[in-house]
Amino acid sequence: MKKRENIVLMLARRRKSIREYRRDEDIPIEKILTAIEAALEAPSGRNCQPWRFIIIRDKGLKRRIREACEEAEKPFHQRVKGEFKKWLQDRGITWRKPFLEDAPILIAVYSDTECPYPSQSTWIAIAYLILAIEAEGLASLTYTPSKTSKVNEILGVPNRYRLETIIPVGYPSRDKRKEHRAALEERVFIDRWGNRLDITVK
Repeated sequence: MKKRENIVLMLARRRKSIREYRRDEDIPIEKILTAIEAALEAPSGRNCQPWRFIIIRDKGLKRRIREACEEAEKPFHQRVKGEFKKWLQDRGITWRKPFLEDAPILIAVYSDTECPYPSQSTWIAIAYLILAIEAEGLASLTYTPSKTSKVNEILGVPNRYRLETIIPVGYPSRDKRKEHRAALEERVFIDRWGNRLDITVK
């Protein structure tokens, strides 16, 4: 009997973080709203549903957000050292964030800090969201600036809400290979720490 393919696993294996987008390509707002509807189904502490989403399409706003984020990233990239610095350099990741302006749509995701476990709950919703975006045939990235106060000011966000991530959404400008993922037996234990998973045992 042929093994049934799990659609969530299929989407997860297919999804990649994309930093280069085709500019000025319209994205139907219905695709974004469908993806956010999936995110709204995520579980949360006390069912408080702390997430809030701002869909940003205005070019002027995207430019201001990019400028604010790049200004915040410069000191971070000056400080970073060692293996992390090499990892960034190998991938050409710098303080410049053109994807914040090039992507047709940005989704700013906020958590309500007056709810229990606001970040943990909101990141579950973000995981739902990026897989749902993939299901819509679109690419995405989760990006959180080093400092968020300026972005909050630009978007008029009340103080009780925390920016968890900005998600550019669009079509990739070039193909990208998905980075290596560890196998099940490298990351999963059975019953207690160190008891390796034997995938030959059913």
